[in-house]
Amino acid sequence: MGFSDLPWPETAQLFPKHAEVQEYIEDYSQDVRHLIQFETQVIDLQHNTSGSWTLKTQPITRSTNNPEPETHHFDAIVLANGHFNIPYIPQVPGISAWSAAHPGTITHSKFYRLPEKFANQKVIIVGNSASGLDIASQIAPFSKQPLLISSKSESYLQSGETPSNQLDKPPISNFIVQDRTVEFEDGSREADVDAVIYCTGYFYSFPFVSGLEEPLTTTGERVENLYQHLFYRPDPTLALPVLNQKVIPFPFAEAQAAVVARVFSGRLELPSQKEMEEWEKREVEEKGAGRGFHVLKFPKDAEFINMMHDWAAGAEDEGAVGKKPPRWGEKEFWTRERFPAIKKAFQGLGEGRHEVRSLGEVGFDFEAWREEKIKEGKGLL
Repeated sequence: MGFSDLPWPETAQLFPKHAEVQEYIEDYSQDVRHLIQFETQVIDLQHNTSGSWTLKTQPITRSTNNPEPETHHFDAIVLANGHFNIPYIPQVPGISAWSAAHPGTITHSKFYRLPEKFANQKVIIVGNSASGLDIASQIAPFSKQPLLISSKSESYLQSGETPSNQLDKPPISNFIVQDRTVEFEDGSREADVDAVIYCTGYFYSFPFVSGLEEPLTTTGERVENLYQHLFYRPDPTLALPVLNQKVIPFPFAEAQAAVVARVFSGRLELPSQKEMEEWEKREVEEKGAGRGFHVLKFPKDAEFINMMHDWAAGAEDEGAVGKKPPRWGEKEFWTRERFPAIKKAFQGLGEGRHEVRSLGEVGFDFEAWREEKIKEGKGLL
């Protein structure tokens, strides 16, 4: 998950801790840190009829006297405000009445902090992607047994059987206020439920953007009017990186940034408006217009990184100053494919996992696998 030009510190564990990731990002930003304006709120980003952009910001202070907003003008914008802010909780029958009768019992992963809060409680985790699995593994030792996991399908991140202290359940079909009962799609029920944690993702939201010819969002389930999940089609001087889900964000962002830099500098040309619109139509036909639109489950995420690399490499005057984006090879594909099994092996070490620094220490050796394939005469994948 690292950037191509900054190795992870040798002291970082195989799955880095929060503090290690933060330090890594801060180290990576040092050469551009002087360009970053901290403690600043974006009030409005307006797209002008001339094609330029007007940005209004306001410094955030602890004073009761707010400073006057500042106005800036730009030729192009990279809109990288993230998409983990507005929680998505599906409107299941009875959920509003339950929340009113039992306030605080239904929450979202955005607000999760400590597993001890759920000690001796009957808990349902809704969703089994990254946040759902991580929170479940933390809460399970504290909650009543078994911890209930409600999901639509098998997790792409899970390797092997469900842990013995957890129980898989289908999606929730109804909330019944009496006895804090939850009904599932298979007709089964669980009474006396103390907490339901929705790990169901977020809406895309850009409330500070104005003046666009066509909207970025309507339902919030995806970002619309884009080309390659990146460029705002009506005016590609607006780029929105790393909207995609189930991807490895750092190399993904690095590959996208190389393309954005080359397009904004005039070294790469985008297709015609018609071609970009046709691309989006094909994506909608394949993935639908809802929450699955930006999902790039392996190997699509790896293939997208390499597509971005090849696209950037086709820029005019490649001798000019410009960062070369990453391109994943066989080892990266091999590791990415085995990620669920690697993480399971890592977590299975308990406290010993904090001493793990390499894949080999959890039983995954690419070179050994490669040599074995060659010996078997099967060639390479």
